Formats: sequence, structure tokens, C-alpha cells
Amino acid sequence: MSAEKSRLPHVPAHTRRTFLSLAGALGLGGALAACGGDSGGLDTGGGGSAGGTPTIRQWYHLYGEEGTEQAVKRYAAAYERATVDVQWTPGDYDSKLSSGLLSGNGPDVFEAQPKVDMIRSGQVVPLDDIVGPVRDDYTETDIASSSLDGQIWGVKIVDDCGFLYYRKSLLAAAGVQPPTTMDALIDASRALDRDGVKGLFIGNDAGVTPAFGGGALLNPVLWMAGTANLTAENTVGFTTPEAKDAFAKLRALAESGSLLLGAPTDWWDPSAFTQGLAAMQWCGLWAMPKIQETLGDDFGIVPWPALSDTVGAPSTFLGGWTSMVSAKAQDVELATDYTKWLWIDNTEAQEDFNLSYGFHIPPRKSLAARAQKLQEGVAAEALRIFNESAVAESPMWTPKMKSAFADAATAIVREGGDIDAELATAQQAVEAELARLSA
Repeated sequence: MSAEKSRLPHVPAHTRRTFLSLAGALGLGGALAACGGDSGGLDTGGGGSAGGTPTIRQWYHLYGEEGTEQAVKRYAAAYERATVDVQWTPGDYDSKLSSGLLSGNGPDVFEAQPKVDMIRSGQVVPLDDIVGPVRDDYTETDIASSSLDGQIWGVKIVDDCGFLYYRKSLLAAAGVQPPTTMDALIDASRALDRDGVKGLFIGNDAGVTPAFGGGALLNPVLWMAGTANLTAENTVGFTTPEAKDAFAKLRALAESGSLLLGAPTDWWDPSAFTQGLAAMQWCGLWAMPKIQETLGDDFGIVPWPALSDTVGAPSTFLGGWTSMVSAKAQDVELATDYTKWLWIDNTEAQEDFNLSYGFHIPPRKSLAARAQKLQEGVAAEALRIFNESAVAESPMWTPKMKSAFADAATAIVREGGDIDAELATAQQAVEAELARLSA
């Protein structure tokens, strides 16, 4: 999630694991992630390494959180059935992973966000056999993010989400309550825009342009209206009257003059909030330790508001990463067993991976429920919001669909474009992609 720009996602000086992970839900992860590529000097031949020991090639994107690389190599070294070579390299992870999976010289096990083209082209194998027995220990949102065509294609290894962070003292001074609807958010942002502090920071792009880690609200603008970019039946979901009303509200927020624009970093980095540039900021779970370190108890969190008291619901994105097995793995059974051993059976490693080097949620519900760092205060509230309000982006949502929708959102919110016309143009592009996928 994260955009992390260091660890999402699919980011800040904060964490690539985090921001890049976003993705999933935001589709930002690949833009800023790093790690993939050529064989990186790993053993790519035959069925094993020296002495006949089988070799598993495992790929990660570049996590920016100190200690993470050493940790995953430590986990890998403990697996007894094979030698696990961990590839950890900077660069365009999505492109390198795509090339590796096509060439056969790529990973046996890798992290990604499951997407329709990867699945339908047979690049990965289903993992129902290892996830099925513990399926109920994952949220339905996690399962949905990893499922397509009635099968589960990966094991969630990191969960991330976002919050509307707010300064308690500034809201109290302005007589403002944490907003739960869009009208309340617009009013709060205006009321808090004073004394050299802007009311709200949602990104230098007003939340709708994906380039350089933006586009943070491309999904929440629909979720708050009770819909999504694609419906459960894989039809366009962003042209409902409620979705159009949501875009009108987001444009009104952008035109209010109360948003912080031109910040040194973007929404995934909490610096604008911690430095007092804005009284509220949409940012990720990964930022919480830094915010707490800087502001102490002078902050709270809520999910993104609903459209109104009667339409939609508060929401947050489901970010993070999913472990998958290549259909071209040297030994698919062994690669699947390793995935099960590490990401399902080894709960100690899973908690360590999520909470010892950054701040994330272990996907297993039972593990998150007993993780000490998630039991009290704002961290416990974060876990509650995640469990109640996280929404997964459909694996059917392709880059072409996202690009068309983002163009429409940018034109509407930042350029005053006609809502009906812009969404109709995006609908045509998305329906053409859906037709391609169903051909």
C-alpha cells in the first residue's frame, strides 16, 4: 500500500511496502514499488541448486522499512525442504515481474496484487487448497481481493488501509466534530482553514490524478456513494446518480479553497499533517507511528466519510500485498508448500513481518486480534475501522479502466468538466475492456 513511497504498495520516505501496496485498492502500488526484474544472479536453471537441493526463487518489491529484507531472508533460511533465494532489487517491479513470469526465468513465489490478465493468461496457480482450510480466518475483503472466477489465487501477507487523520486540538478550537458525511467534511475543512493552517490535505492532485502517487480518492469517491468502479456483476458502477452526486461533492471540496495544495510530499507522507500545514489529512496506517511520535495523543482517526447519513457508508481502502505461485515454477507443489509454510502456518513470522519493521495489519484475523501492538488506543481503533470499513478493488479492474476513470475524475474535480459527459466517456472505455475480457 504502501503508494507507500518507500515500503506502501502497490511509498513515502515512509514505506514502500506500505504505499506501494495500495493499492490493491488504489492501484498505486506498482507506480512506486520496486523489486523484480532479471534473475538477479539467482539460480534459474534445472530443478535445484548445488548438491541436488531444490531451489525456490522468491521475489519481493523493494521495501523501504529498515530490517525487512533481513527478516524475509531469515524466514526463507528456516524452510527445510528447499533453498529459498530471495530477490530484492530496486526498479519497476510490475514491469520486471511481468517479464519474468512470461519468460520462465522469473520467480516461483512472488508478491503482487491479483489481476485478471495475470490469472486468465494462466501465469499463476489457484491456492484454494491451502487457503480453504483457514478461509474464515481472513476478512471477506481479503478473500475478495484475491479471488476471481470462483477460485483464490493468493495468500494475503500484508494489510494496509487509510484514515482521515485529524488534530484534536484544532478541531476543538474551531468547534468542529470529526466528519462522518461529505457535507460535514466540507464544512469542517472550511472551518479549520485559518491561522495559516489549511483545513484538509488529500494530495496535491485533490485526490484524483494517479501520476506520482496521487489519486488517493479514486475509489473512496465511489465507496462513499454505496457503489464501486465495477459492480459484483462486473458492470460499470460509477454512473449511478449517487456516484455523480459524490463527484459533485468532491469538486465542491476542491473548489472550497480550504485544501492544502503544493505540499512538499504527497498524501502518503504525513509530513503535511505533522508539520501543521493542514488540520486533517487522508493518509495510511503506515504513517501512524510517525504521527504518534510527533503529535503524541493530539490526533484521532475516522474512515473516509459517507456521502450522507442515508447514502453510502464510511470506507477505507484495502491495501497490502498477496503471495502468489507462478504456473512456471520449477516445482509448483514445492512452491505452494513454501507459501503455506510461511504465510499460513508461520504466524510468528507473519506478525514480525507486519509489525516489527513498519506498522501494518496481519491478515489473519486471529493473529491481528491478539497482536499486542493493535490492542489499545488509536491502534485498536485502526483495526476496528479496517475490519468494518475496508473495501477491496476488483481484480477485474485493469490499468486501461483505471486510466479512463482517472481521466474523467481529473476533468470533473480539477477542471470543472461535465460530470455526465466525462463519466460516459470513461464508461465506454471500461465497457470495451470488459468486452475484451469476456471474449
